[in-house]
Parts: sequence; structure tokens; C-alpha cells
Amino acid sequence: MTAFEKMRSDVRAVFERDPAARTTLEVLLTYPGVHAVWGYRLSHWLWKRGLRLLARWISTLVRFFTGIEIHPAAKIGRGLFIDHGMGVVIGETAEIGDNVTIYHGVTLGGVSLHKGKRHPTIASDVTIGAGAKVLGAIEVGAGARIGANAVVVKPVPPEAVVVGVPGQIVMRSEHHIGPDLDHDRLPDTIGASLASVMRRLQKVEEALDIHVFEHNTVNGNGSQPVLVHAPVAGVWRGEDFMI
Repeated sequence: MTAFEKMRSDVRAVFERDPAARTTLEVLLTYPGVHAVWGYRLSHWLWKRGLRLLARWISTLVRFFTGIEIHPAAKIGRGLFIDHGMGVVIGETAEIGDNVTIYHGVTLGGVSLHKGKRHPTIASDVTIGAGAKVLGAIEVGAGARIGANAVVVKPVPPEAVVVGVPGQIVMRSEHHIGPDLDHDRLPDTIGASLASVMRRLQKVEEALDIHVFEHNTVNGNGSQPVLVHAPVAGVWRGEDFMI
């Protein structure tokens, strides 16, 4: 694929994944994610030809204007879409496949002072939600979705969903094709596990005719017995969880 074809692919990715995009001219003039990717492609071309100081200078200039930092030595495929983009950092040995979507505040970072591979490898069709951190020389499989603000420190299988800190891997029940932009659909793994334990505990207490209470002393109302219970329809209710 030629450089011009990659540039066309970068613009096409915006229209495919951002409903706010209206015209090609608008994308060319007002999308910092596109500017950052094109700046990277220029600096990467220079890096491969030994002009590394100039490459770093261009990448620094692009960071100044876009708020997006991409090391010239990183390897990026076609169709990368960086939406909004402010605060995105892509490290030196990071590798990104085709049709990847990255939202603002994402870091593809290293966790070692040793030279060599120390940044993540992101396969094709991956979506990385706002504020997520993917750290270390790990691989994120094709079609995976990284939830907003997740901290990923271990390999992610293809088409999996990652949520939480540290990131918890949840496997999909159905096959997904293409980029998955539903990065707001995040299972609450810890909350679901806690609710399951509470339901099982309640059944045990009912079977043994035992009732466990906590004491509520909030707002100086004195000590009153309050039964701890599991959430209903995903909502935690009752005085034991009142703010």
C-alpha cells in the first residue's frame, strides 16, 4: 500500500467511525487525529531512513499542535482513527494493526528501562476506550474492546472485552465482526461477583434461619439494624448503601 493509499484509508476511517464527520474538507482541516497520524507517517518515513533527529522533531511538533504523541519508530497499519485524541501516547516499540480505534487519554506504554520490545502490540479491529492504559510488551487480540479507563497489563484474547483496574478479561458469547465502538457496554465483573456471593449468602441464611445485620450510625441517628442485600436490576438500594 502506497503512502497516498494509506492517507485515503485514514480519511475513510473517520467517515466510517465518526457520525459527526460531514465533508472531506472538514476532516482534513479540523481532525487532529488525522493530522497526528499523517505527521507520524512522515516522521516514520524519516526514521526508517536514518534521519532520526528530524523525525523526533517532527513528532514533537505534531504533539504541540494536536496533543497526540506518537513515537516515529512505532509501527501503525492503515485506517487508524484517533477520535478527539488529546492525551494519546503511543510508545516507541508499539505496533498497531489495521482499522484500530483509539479515544482520548489512551496510553500504549512501556514498563521497562531495557531497550527492545517493551510496548503493546494491538491487532486489527481493536477499540480502546477513553483513558485506557495498555502497558508492557503484551498483545491485544483482533477485535478486542478495551473499556474506558481500564488498565491492561496482561495479554488479551481476540474479541474479548477488558474492564476495570487492573483489567479483567470477559469473553464474548457471540462473534463480532469489524471494529466494536460500543466501549460504553462494560460488564461490572466485581459488582456482579459480589452480588452473586450476597445472593448465595442470603439463601444459606434463610436455610439456616440466620439473619445477619449491620448497624447504621449515619447522620447521628443512632444504631439501627440494616439488612445488607444484593442489587436489584443493577441498582444498589437501601440504607446500607446510601450516600
